[in-house]
Amino acid sequence: MARQKLRTEALRGHVLDSALSVLTVNGISEFTTRRVAREASTSLPAVYELFDDKAGLVRDMFFASFRLLDQRFNELSESTDPKADLLQTVRTFRSFALANPVLVELMFSRPFIDFDPRPEQSSAGMNMQMFLIRKVSRCIEAGEIVGSPREIALVMVGLAQGLAAQERTGLLGPSQKGQQRWNLAFEALLRGFEAR
Repeated sequence: MARQKLRTEALRGHVLDSALSVLTVNGISEFTTRRVAREASTSLPAVYELFDDKAGLVRDMFFASFRLLDQRFNELSESTDPKADLLQTVRTFRSFALANPVLVELMFSRPFIDFDPRPEQSSAGMNMQMFLIRKVSRCIEAGEIVGSPREIALVMVGLAQGLAAQERTGLLGPSQKGQQRWNLAFEALLRGFEAR
């Protein structure tokens, strides 16, 4: 009789969810695979068998974080105002960053020495870029701005990451002030791409 497989995909998903929970609650500095195993009610060897090592677990959390952001973007509806839609995408990223500051740190700051994404892993953020490129392209087609959709989108991603990092440390002030400063930054950025 064949031995029952104990390390199932369901267990892998459960451990990954537990790891994201541990990371979110305890932060980068307190994240350990032992704590993840305890949270998932499984053994440390099971975690290592499922993910090979801590770096493997962090890699899967890295990809899962981008999938969560993709889900938020995919929930957005499209209106007849491309610029409003683009700015709504920015607000969605900000709300995701406020709700998931540790995940955003994992996605963009490389806080774990055990895990440094290789180029093919860094492409996890490509969906975010492609989503923004489509929104920017609509603005260009509507005559709102001019330029390369890819270059404008990359500048917007960089600005969003920087503002999220500033807000995470409290440098943008309380939430309402923070939103005003995000608006100011992106409106100024888009004005710079307007047709002369």
